[in-house]
Amino acid sequence: MRAPTWSMVTVFAASLLLLPLDATARQAAGDRNPDRPAHRPAVPGPNGLVTAGHPLASMSGLRMLMAGGNAADAAVATLATLNVVRPQMSGMAGNGFVTLYDRVSDRVYSLGATGAAPLAVDPASRTADELNKGIHAGVVPGLFGGWIALLDRFGTMSLAQVLAPAIGYAEDGHPIEASVVAAIESHRDLFESFPSSRRMFLPRGRVPEPGETFRMPDLANTLRKVVEAEQEALAAGGTRSEALRAAFDRFYRGDIAEEMARFYRENDGDFTMEDFARYEPIWAEPVHTTYRGYDVYTSPPTSRGGLEVAMQLNLVEGFDLRALGAGSAETIHLLSEAIKVAKADVYAYAADPALVDVPVDELLSKDYAAARRSLIDPSRVMAYPGSGNPVRVDEFQEGAPGASRPGPERRRGHLAERSYEGSTTSFSIADRFGNVVAATPTHGGAFGTGVVVGNTGLTFNNGSRIGSTSPYPDHVNYVRGGQIPILNNSPIIVLRDGHFHAALGTPGGETIGQTQFQVLVNLLDFGMPIQEAIAAPRFTLSGEPNFYLPGAEIRFGLEARLPDDVVGALEGLGYTVELAPGYAFGSIQGITLDAATGTLMAGADPRRVAYAVGW
Repeated sequence: MRAPTWSMVTVFAASLLLLPLDATARQAAGDRNPDRPAHRPAVPGPNGLVTAGHPLASMSGLRMLMAGGNAADAAVATLATLNVVRPQMSGMAGNGFVTLYDRVSDRVYSLGATGAAPLAVDPASRTADELNKGIHAGVVPGLFGGWIALLDRFGTMSLAQVLAPAIGYAEDGHPIEASVVAAIESHRDLFESFPSSRRMFLPRGRVPEPGETFRMPDLANTLRKVVEAEQEALAAGGTRSEALRAAFDRFYRGDIAEEMARFYRENDGDFTMEDFARYEPIWAEPVHTTYRGYDVYTSPPTSRGGLEVAMQLNLVEGFDLRALGAGSAETIHLLSEAIKVAKADVYAYAADPALVDVPVDELLSKDYAAARRSLIDPSRVMAYPGSGNPVRVDEFQEGAPGASRPGPERRRGHLAERSYEGSTTSFSIADRFGNVVAATPTHGGAFGTGVVVGNTGLTFNNGSRIGSTSPYPDHVNYVRGGQIPILNNSPIIVLRDGHFHAALGTPGGETIGQTQFQVLVNLLDFGMPIQEAIAAPRFTLSGEPNFYLPGAEIRFGLEARLPDDVVGALEGLGYTVELAPGYAFGSIQGITLDAATGTLMAGADPRRVAYAVGW
């Protein structure tokens, strides 16, 4: 049965926005056709492209490209500006992943900028809500270290140059966007609890109005401090790398770290100078799989989403999706089932690889995908399965066809099991030198912990929350002191015959891997142009109470732009379809190369205030 979760009037109106057209009809219709599959045009960029989750962030990155910088330089400028214009979703004290294609070495690299839980954390003495928001939540800031690592290894510009736009928007102000205002309103009570939070987010004793000039002077001051450290080191004769390291050290070992540690000490929190001093960003081999002749690269653990996307592609590679058609009930069903099977494994095995042996190669093997694919019945919906055993591939196949090996019974802890939602943003950048960056930074949940740390203007990622960690004490991803919780962030770069083909990433919490999977299928199986692939209707799966638990209830949400017969066919397969507004799930930004013309094109998701720019 179809669940009447959203207004059927909205559903009907939204369903008129997208009707299938073949490629010839789309080309002939052009912008005059109200039923065109994408409301925005793809953006060309013969000299460079930036597509990010806010127009000012996109322009900050483009300013670096136009000034002679490369994709790494532009990425740090974009990241810093997102801290100002999207403070609920990202910041220098947040976490994130970067996937980068370097033209000189002709290689793809992965950068993990993710911090660990404080050494003193004691989850047994905390509630799930305390691990989500407030003074007892959070993980060590990782993203600023990632800015430095990216700029040092692949960038060409100074920290002063790339942070200049963000410092200007923080110090002089920018028109605050409506979604930021709504997020501040929803966190008002928490912000009222700390003078530092109240000062930054309720500067006139009230929630700002949309479009009002919004300033973040404490954050501007912190950004200036790290630039000052860089410039002093250069003036003293230091190399570029030494100067960038001086900025890193001031943040993690100097007076900025001291201020963060003082604040937590005086407010009975867990973070200490030792927690900050232990942190280093991690360069690692990206997760890699092949899919129909393409090479797909994405983030390794401590990302869960990278494994999920690669495993989902491996699972559906055994089906002829192109013959079934884009947006058909049959295609949607196969993608949905692949998501469930992949999630059952990644939620069982993904954890901090510094502390846990994660069987990455085994999970990504084509043999394992073939075995797990046997769980998928094209004629009906399966229950959420238990995990397989990637080391001993045949173990999970015991029992009736379509059955999965039951997951282990978890010893229940005192923590509530329901996952908390995340709040994230993403961007992709291509420069005129052939380099490409895809990045997905996050605060975890909106504003992370929701606590502005002293006079720094920073809020920490709340990676200690359930979802990013498991509520079950015997699970490999239970919150533990010094262990890095798992993110879903997994920016992707695709190569074809050794050449760049696509870059993309998205926010969406638990749906990140799902959204990227669907857009990749749109691009690689159905040959959609980038903007059409992004705008196409999507679905999402959510697990109740969470995806860690075999047998969890799976809810299926569908953007209401598909014909009624598709919805009816899904119901016939056993789905309870919850119709959502027409553009509801995720916010993916991407760049593709047209192999025939050699043209780079960027797309930005209409679901949020995202924007693509080129020159």
